[in-house]
Amino acid sequence: MKIVIIGGGAGGLSTASNIRKYDKDAEITVITRDENIAYSPCAIPYVLCGEVDCFENIIMHQAEDYLERDIKVITLAEVFEVKASEKKIGYYLLNQKEDLKEMEYDYLVIATGGAPFIPPVEGSDLEGVFKIRTIADGQEITKWAQKSKKAVVVGAGLIGLEIAYGLKKRGLDVTVTEMLPQIVPRSLDPDMALIVQKYLEKEGINLILGHPIEKIAGTTKVEGAVFGDQCIDVDMVVMATGVRPETKMATMAGCELGRWSISVNEKMQTTVPDIYAVGDCVEVYDAITGHNTQSLLGTTAVRQGKVAAQNIVGKKAEFIPVLNSMVSKIGNLEFGAVGLTKVSAIQNGIEVISGKSRALTKARYYPGAKRIDIKMICNLQGVIIGCQIIAEERVAERVDTMSLAISQKLTCSKLSNMEFSYAPPLSMVIDPIILAAEDACEKLSKLNNNHKK
Repeated sequence: MKIVIIGGGAGGLSTASNIRKYDKDAEITVITRDENIAYSPCAIPYVLCGEVDCFENIIMHQAEDYLERDIKVITLAEVFEVKASEKKIGYYLLNQKEDLKEMEYDYLVIATGGAPFIPPVEGSDLEGVFKIRTIADGQEITKWAQKSKKAVVVGAGLIGLEIAYGLKKRGLDVTVTEMLPQIVPRSLDPDMALIVQKYLEKEGINLILGHPIEKIAGTTKVEGAVFGDQCIDVDMVVMATGVRPETKMATMAGCELGRWSISVNEKMQTTVPDIYAVGDCVEVYDAITGHNTQSLLGTTAVRQGKVAAQNIVGKKAEFIPVLNSMVSKIGNLEFGAVGLTKVSAIQNGIEVISGKSRALTKARYYPGAKRIDIKMICNLQGVIIGCQIIAEERVAERVDTMSLAISQKLTCSKLSNMEFSYAPPLSMVIDPIILAAEDACEKLSKLNNNHKK
């Protein structure tokens, strides 16, 4: 059995590794245009800010490591053709473009991920304007930052804020601009986003919200950034404006596309026989709304690769709809979310109430206790459909707890009566999650009583 995988990111390599786990004889080839494989783009900001020593440290495996497992990885190569009717792909090495090669497959996996989206802003082609996706991008930003004093980061999503903090740690004067009126709009409600915003401002990062960048000024290299009636003198601009799914290979193969990217079923199969797709280039189902959505997360890609691999080798597996659980750490502040925000719930026509708690991560008398803020979103039946958490410690484990609670369709009432562990150095006797659930229950009770009147 011959399997060809286009893409060497989390989805592609997860598929390859899991196929090998279940089938020792399959012929597996991974083709990627990247020089480096088996690294997480999410780690790049942490190298930039110095918390990880160097970019080499975030590369977990080399192509040679996969060859030891009888998985062939061809780096610095471009697939230019997919002939689905003949079950063949065409490719060439980037340094030998005239030498076209062909490869047959029994199963093809498209794991092409996403490409950075650069908005059509005047001056975006100047020297000193950077995208952020690969290790090479991170290295270029680091090199340019060494000779810069002021930077603008366009986009206040997770990567944008993490990059901004990294540049600030390197001694630059940093401004973040976001076209929407809040930071992290996909994962946090405005009130929770404001907590993170105040922390960033305290750390010396400037924020311009509700104003898209209109122009990057300069002749050959960046000299300024224009927002409305103001122009900021800057030496560099980082476009952290998200990614767009790479669907060229899927279109070439005749695969059906959805609203944003490649359409797949629960087995990760495309609409073309024997062609699968995983990672940032595919659409998934939202577990709460049931609608198609995007899940541009490494954890999602890894799970999809496992499902695709099992189905390719003849095992039965289905991909579970997503809750888009996320967590981030900027400086000393951790924040995470899972499920729907109150804003996104309303946008999807779901009436909700929210329970909130502001408590401590440890017993209040124990040294080092940190403030923690939790917001829990419930529908009018009391079923939890989202949660947001901000603190300086122990956020990830609580986000995971809420991911389980939401996936099991727990109500705020049931969660408020569940058992949690306790020790003064580690937690409060009543966990902040329970406090938020109790607040949601009280609001729901008042709402129901008002309806009865």
